[in-house]
Amino acid sequence: MTETTAKVQAYNLDHQQILKLIPHRYPMLLVDRAENVIPFESGVGIKNVTVNEPFFQGHFPGHPVMPGVLIVEALAQTAGIVVAQGLDSAEERLVYFLAIDEARFRLPVLPGQQLQLCVQKIQNRRNIWKFKGEALVDGKIHAEAICTAMIGER
Repeated sequence: MTETTAKVQAYNLDHQQILKLIPHRYPMLLVDRAENVIPFESGVGIKNVTVNEPFFQGHFPGHPVMPGVLIVEALAQTAGIVVAQGLDSAEERLVYFLAIDEARFRLPVLPGQQLQLCVQKIQNRRNIWKFKGEALVDGKIHAEAICTAMIGER
């Protein structure tokens, strides 16, 4: 008997496609595009960090550093994109952040850098999802966290 493997569809999503999947808008939308999105499983969000980001005016003047909580938010948004891409009616659903666990901030994220927001599903029970996320710059981990969220009605 031969073993067959099903080909999994991976999606690359541009900014406009992301806007259809999650409700976040500027200045809170922190994912510019998504790559290798396997619905309900994994994906990579891309955030181009520019000096024009509104949070750099106050964090920290003269030495701009992207706030760690926004890096974790970007990981959570990427996980939301991964789940929403698999839903039939994503526009009728919202992803609610429930918990952040094991957050670690290893290196600062600076203007001019590109964040790769890698998320992988750890667990799913009904409408509760848990993802492991790593935020990388040039292949180095700058932050990581486990994010738990719930899919709810709009």
